[in-house]
Amino acid sequence: MNTAYRKRLPGTELDFFDTRAAVDAIQPGAYDKLPYTSRVLAENLVRRCDPVTLVASLKQIIERKRELDFPWFPARVVCHDILGQTALVDLAGLRDAIAAQGGDPALVNPVVPTQLVVDHSLAVECGGFDPDAFAKNRAIEDRRNEDRFDFINWTKRAFRNVDVIPPGNGILHQINLERMSPVVQVKDGVAFPDTLVGTDSHTPMVDALGVIAIGVGGLEAESVMLGRASYMRLPDIVGVELTGQPGEGITATDVVLSLTEFLRKEKVVGAYLEFFGEGTTKLTLGDRATIANMAPEFGATAAMFYIDEQTIKYLKLTGRDDELVKLVEIYAKETGLWADSLQQADYERVLRFDLSTVVRTLAGPSNPHRRLPVSELAARGISGKVENEPGLMPDGAVIIAAITSCTNTNNPRNMIAAGLLARNANRRGLTRKPWAKTSLAPGSKAVTLYLQEAGLLPELEQLGFGVVAYACTSCNGMSGALDPAIQKEIVERDLYATAVLSGNRNFDGRIHPFAKQAFLASPPLVVAYAIAGTIRFDIEKDVLGVDAEGKPVTLKDIWPSDEEIDAIVASSVKPEQFRKVYEPMFAVSADTEDKADPLYDWRPMSTYIRRPPYWEGALAGERTLKGMRPLAVLGDNITTDHLSPSNAILPDSAAGEYLAKMGLPEEDFNSYATHRGDHLTAQRATFANPTLKNEMVVEDGKVKVGSFARIEPEGKITRMWEAIETYMERKQPLIVIAGADYGQGSSRDWAAKGVRLAGAEAIVAEGFERIHRTNLVGMGVLPLEFKPGVNRITLAIDGTETFDVIGERKPRADLTLVIQRRNGERVEVPVTCRLDTAEEVSIYEAGGVLQRFAQDFLESSQAAA
Repeated sequence: MNTAYRKRLPGTELDFFDTRAAVDAIQPGAYDKLPYTSRVLAENLVRRCDPVTLVASLKQIIERKRELDFPWFPARVVCHDILGQTALVDLAGLRDAIAAQGGDPALVNPVVPTQLVVDHSLAVECGGFDPDAFAKNRAIEDRRNEDRFDFINWTKRAFRNVDVIPPGNGILHQINLERMSPVVQVKDGVAFPDTLVGTDSHTPMVDALGVIAIGVGGLEAESVMLGRASYMRLPDIVGVELTGQPGEGITATDVVLSLTEFLRKEKVVGAYLEFFGEGTTKLTLGDRATIANMAPEFGATAAMFYIDEQTIKYLKLTGRDDELVKLVEIYAKETGLWADSLQQADYERVLRFDLSTVVRTLAGPSNPHRRLPVSELAARGISGKVENEPGLMPDGAVIIAAITSCTNTNNPRNMIAAGLLARNANRRGLTRKPWAKTSLAPGSKAVTLYLQEAGLLPELEQLGFGVVAYACTSCNGMSGALDPAIQKEIVERDLYATAVLSGNRNFDGRIHPFAKQAFLASPPLVVAYAIAGTIRFDIEKDVLGVDAEGKPVTLKDIWPSDEEIDAIVASSVKPEQFRKVYEPMFAVSADTEDKADPLYDWRPMSTYIRRPPYWEGALAGERTLKGMRPLAVLGDNITTDHLSPSNAILPDSAAGEYLAKMGLPEEDFNSYATHRGDHLTAQRATFANPTLKNEMVVEDGKVKVGSFARIEPEGKITRMWEAIETYMERKQPLIVIAGADYGQGSSRDWAAKGVRLAGAEAIVAEGFERIHRTNLVGMGVLPLEFKPGVNRITLAIDGTETFDVIGERKPRADLTLVIQRRNGERVEVPVTCRLDTAEEVSIYEAGGVLQRFAQDFLESSQAAA
C-alpha cells in the first residue's frame, strides 16, 4: 500500500488514495485526459500495487501502452449458482487434494468476498396462467436440486468470505444493481471504487452505476477468489458518444438491440466502452443498465457510464442508505469520477450513436446482434399469411412468450409499459393464444411490489403473465416442458415453432428444444406476441383481435404513451419497496454462525455434485501436443451453447441415458446447467447441442446437423459422446479446429472443462471470445490462433490429419502447427500462441488454475513450516 498518497476525503472521516497526485507526479496534467476506466484502474494500482512496480504500471495507463502486464485486484466476486457452484466444487476438491498431501484444508478459502445468488436452476414447468405457478416451480426446483442445494448450504458454512442468497429471491445482476453494489467501498477507514468480477457474461450490468464489473469464467473467478491478482494489459477503451433521445414509444430494449447491431459492426470485441454525451442524460439508470447488461452481445468486456445525478437518483430510489449516497457523490466529485470531471477525457477511438434514430425493434433469429425492425418484418420474410385453422397451431407459432431476464426486468419503464399494454389489451377483450406458454420472471421481488402498487399485476396475470419465478428461467434456457399435446403437434406437423422473450440471448437451441428459433423483444412486445400467437405476424399493422364492439384492435391501439408510463413509474416505484425486499434478505444471508466440516461429505450416487477429477488420471499426465486428432472441425460463431448446452436434457441424449442408468426419472432430468457439479454428467454435454455442425461429419454431400463426430482413423460416424469415450479409452490426444469468434456467449467453464476431459490439448481457431479463451488456459488447454487469411478451409483440413504443436510457449509467441496428412504430406503453419500474459503461461504450464494454486499453496505451507 502506497501510504504517500493516502489522504483524508473532504467532508468525511474516511481516507482515500489520491490517484490524480500519483498520475500527475509522473506526467503533469495527465489525469484530466484519462478515460473513466483508466482512472479506476490507476486507483487500484496506487492503493494495491507493489511500490516497486507502481510507476511502470501507471505509465502503461498514462502513455496508453500495452507492453507490460499489471495487476488488478477486484474488490469482490459475484457468482450465480451454476458457475458459482462449480467453482466452489472445484475449491472443495482442492481442499481434498491439499488434505491428501498433508496440508490443512480449512486454510483454503476465498480471500476476496464472494457473493453467490441461486438464480439459474429454476425451470418454468408451470406457466404464468397457473395462479400457483411460483410455489409449484419452487417446489420442483427444490426437489430436483436437493443435492446441489445441500452442497451450496455447506459452502456457506464451511468457507469464509462466502455469502449465499438462496433460491426464489431474484437474479444475480439485478440484485447486484439494486443492492449489493455500494458504488464506493469502505474498508479499514479507506474509501475506494467498487470493482468486481462475476461468473457470468452479463456481470457488466452494474457498469451502469460507474462500477467496473466484468464477466469472467469460473476458473478465473476461482483465481481471484483465492487472492491472486487478475493480470491485464491496458484494454482498448472506446468512447461511445450518445446524442439525441429515444422517440415516443421506444423502449430501452429497442435502444440496446440497435446499439448491439451498431457496436458489433464497429468491432469492439474485448473493448471497455464508455458511454458519454448529451444522450446519456436522457437515459434513466434502468435504461443504462439494460445497455450495460448486453456488453457481451456487443462483443465488449465492459460498458461503463459515468457517475452523475442519475446515479444518485437511482441509489435513492432503490433505498440505499443516506450516508452511502452522500459518500458516493463526495468521492466521485473529489476523485474525478463525476461526469462533469471527464470533459477532457481522451479516447483513442470515439463512436457516435444517435438515439433518435432507434425504431421499435426485435432481434433474431438466432443472434442478439441481428437487429430486426418490426416495420421490416414483411420485407424480410418473417411475417406473412397468418393461418387460423380452427384447432391447429399456425406456422411460426409462438410457443414461448417470456418476460424474463435481468436485462429488461430491472427497468421500471419496461415493466410498467408491459403492465399498461396488458391492461389496455384486457379492456379491449384480447387474450393470449392457448399454445403460448407465457411467464413473468422478474429479477427482483421489488418488481412485483411496484406492479402491485400500480394495479398492473392482475392485468398481466389475466393474460397469463403471472409470476412464475424470481430467476433467469427462459433466458437461460430453462423454459420447462411444453404441454404434451402441443409438443406432439409440433413434432407431427414439423412446425416452425418460435420463442419471443425479453432476454439477451437467442442462440439456436438455447431457449427450448422445440423452438426452432427465438426472438428478443421488449416486455410489452412479448405480451403483444402472446396475443398474436405467431411470429408470422406484422406486429405493427396486423389486427391482434376484435373488441366487444366488433372493432379491430392493432398494436398502436393498446400501446401506452410515454407520458402515462412515466407518471405510473413516478407514483408507484418507491424506495420502501426495495428496502422491504433487501433488508431481510441480506440480514438472513449474513448469518453464518453454524460452521461445517472443512471437507465435504461427497454423495457417491449424486448426479449433481461429485469430487472433481482434476488432480488424477489423464489430467495429471503430461500434455505432449503431438499426434493430436481432431474431435471436431467447426465453422464461425461457435458459442458456449454449442460446446456445453444449458437447456433441458432429453432422454435420448448421452446425458439422458446416463441419468436413466443412475435411476433418475425422466421428469427430474433437469437441465445440463444444473448438473455441472458432477463431471460424469457434464462430460456428456460436450458438443451435445442439436444444432452443432461438425464439418467432419458429412452424409449425402452435406454436413450432418447434431451432436456427431467421426472416429479416426476408421472414419466411423457416431454420436459425439461415443467418439469421446473411444478416444478416452485409447488415451488419444485431441485438438479442435474452428473458425472466427470461437466460444462466444455465456461464460461457462464447462465449455473448456468438457473438451479438456475429453482429451483436447489445443484449440486452433481464427479468433476467440475473451472469457472462453481464459477458461481454456485455466483448464490447461492451449489456445492457438491462425494468422490472418489462413483457416481450416485454406488448409483443406478434413479431419483425417494429425497435428503437432512445436515452439517455446511465451506470451503471444509464434508457434508452429504441424499438419500430418493421411497421404504422408507434412505442412507447417505459423500460429499465434494465445497465452497472452506471463501469468497465463505460468497457469498453463502448471496444468491449470487449480493445479497452480495447489502447487503454490503446498510450497508456501512447507516454507512456513
